[in-house]
Amino acid sequence: MANRDYVKRGQGTRKSTRSKKTPTRKPWKAGLLAVLLLGGFGYGLYILSNDPEPPIPPEVKQTSKPKTTTKKKTSLPELPKEEWDYVKSLPNKEIEVEAKKQVVSTVPYIMQCGAFKSLRQAEERKVNIAFQGISSKIRKKEGSSWYKVVLGPYKLKRNAEKDKHVLQRAKIEPCAIWKETQ
Repeated sequence: MANRDYVKRGQGTRKSTRSKKTPTRKPWKAGLLAVLLLGGFGYGLYILSNDPEPPIPPEVKQTSKPKTTTKKKTSLPELPKEEWDYVKSLPNKEIEVEAKKQVVSTVPYIMQCGAFKSLRQAEERKVNIAFQGISSKIRKKEGSSWYKVVLGPYKLKRNAEKDKHVLQRAKIEPCAIWKETQ
């Protein structure tokens, strides 16, 4: 079987890469329409500004006396006094609420707000967190080149969530909460 050259096979005739010049048309129709619209608008404003105000009709005073009708005024019956039970019984009631006891974990929670390759970036994140009034630490794991910005430890996850929301409002994200394992 003979070797075939598949590269030259599909090329065919070369087309010129020159771009054809399209004649430049001036948008005289659009310009004429814009001039007509502006002229019509200006003429309308001119007509409205020269339009005299309509005369105010003189007030007509009525000299006739109004008709007096003698209607018997019917008095409404007196409203009955309503007695509500809750007005007297509500101040004497006491509501007992049993609060759920918070589960305090034996393993404290920590919040990590970034892991960076350079110490400078980690310190910059630590400063941004400090501006929010929260203290943080930078940890470097042995055998790794990553610097973690860590907050905590927190005894309750609720406190960690509270600080996380403070940081979210300051556009410091992402922060993740974990149980501390060392």
